[in-house]
Amino acid sequence: MGRAYQNRKVSMAKTSDAKAKVYSKYGREIYVCAKSGGIDPSGNLALRGLIDRAKKDQVPTHVIEKAIEKAKGGGGEDFAPARYEGFGPGNCMVIVDCLTDNPNRTFGDVRLCFTKTKCKIGTQGVVSHMFDHSAILAFEHNDEDAVLEALLTADVDVTDVENDNGKITVFTPQSDYFKTKQALTDAFGELNYDVDEIQFIPKGSTPISGEDVEMFEKFLDMLNDLDDVQNVYHDAEY
Repeated sequence: MGRAYQNRKVSMAKTSDAKAKVYSKYGREIYVCAKSGGIDPSGNLALRGLIDRAKKDQVPTHVIEKAIEKAKGGGGEDFAPARYEGFGPGNCMVIVDCLTDNPNRTFGDVRLCFTKTKCKIGTQGVVSHMFDHSAILAFEHNDEDAVLEALLTADVDVTDVENDNGKITVFTPQSDYFKTKQALTDAFGELNYDVDEIQFIPKGSTPISGEDVEMFEKFLDMLNDLDDVQNVYHDAEY
C-alpha cells in the first residue's frame, strides 16, 4: 500500500516561485496548529511534527517562528479546515484540503478549478471512502519485528509496516497518530523521521492518459496557486 503514497500527494514546490507559496502554507498550518494545541512543541506533538516537516522542506526558521509568535498573541485570523471532494479527468478521484478564513470564497475558488478543467466537484464523502486516512512515519531502523512489537504492545492499530533497506515505514489510522509516535519514542527514544505526515492514501488507482493527463496537470496547477489550498490527494495513475 505505502510505496505509492508519495506520488499521490501533489508536490507543492516545483519551482522557486512555488516555494514562497509553500512557506505561506506551512506558516498558516503552523499558526493554526499552535493556536489550537499550544505553542510548545514538546507538549504539542502535532506542532512538533509539523515543524520538523517544514524544516525538511527548507522553510526558513523566521517563517516558523513568526507563525508561532502570531499564535502566541491569541488574535489574528480565524482559519478553519475545509475539505472538497470530486472527480478529475478520466474520472480519477480527488480530495482538496484547505485552511480558510472565508469558506464562501474558498469554495468558489476551488469550484472554479474543477469547472474550468472539466472536473466535477461533489459532496463531502463522495470519494473519501475510497481513501485511507493514514498516519505515516518513516525512520531509519533495522528491526521491523521490534518496531511492530512496540506498537502492538502500546495497542496501536497498525495498518502496515514496511522495511526498505533499513528504512521502516509505519502506517496507522490517523486517529492513532499520537499514540504511535509516543510508542516509538518510549521504545527507541527520539527518532529522526524522514516522513511524519497524515495523508489520504488511495485504496486503488484510476489510470489516465492522453488529454486527460494534460487537463489534470492544469487542474493541479490551478489548485496549487490558491493560497487556501494546503494539500491535494488523488488516485490518478499516469
